[in-house]
Amino acid sequence: MIQSFNEDIIKSIQDFKLPKYEEIPNVGLYLEQTAKYISEYLAPLQDGAITGSMISNYVKKGLVSNPVKKQYNREQIAYFIFIAIAKNVLSMEDIGLLFEIQKKTYDAHKAYSYFERELRNVIEYVFGIKDNLDQISENNSGEKLMLRNTIITVAHKIYLDKYFAKLHKSAEGQDSKKN
Repeated sequence: MIQSFNEDIIKSIQDFKLPKYEEIPNVGLYLEQTAKYISEYLAPLQDGAITGSMISNYVKKGLVSNPVKKQYNREQIAYFIFIAIAKNVLSMEDIGLLFEIQKKTYDAHKAYSYFERELRNVIEYVFGIKDNLDQISENNSGEKLMLRNTIITVAHKIYLDKYFAKLHKSAEGQDSKKN
């Protein structure tokens, strides 16, 4: 049963990948388009990753800048993707601190690109697709170590959520067979 669960869980994320920074639309997406775009990418990881009202709240809290003519650009969408993933293990206050650190250290393009590669790397390791974590960066700064640990925590949470969902579904199936 455990092996079957693991195989199902691996299949559910095997093809997951975030868009590269350059692939994120920069034409400007409206609120609901932005939420749909992000949620579709994150669907293999989590249901209902982000909503329009969540995006509006992140802007109101100052985590992401205001849209221009009600449209969000590539950089803003990259920040929303990070928030949608990290919010499951970090408070909004801590995400805000991470953004402050990031802005002092790396531009949004470089930071997101590192995050995108590292997330895939860690997910493949945590889900047992590969045996070792790759070294994504030559520079193991405190900032990158903190981000890697955030990503590791996220990946473990995603794995456990998927595993427990399978256990609950299996238990429900057993209960319906008894009735």
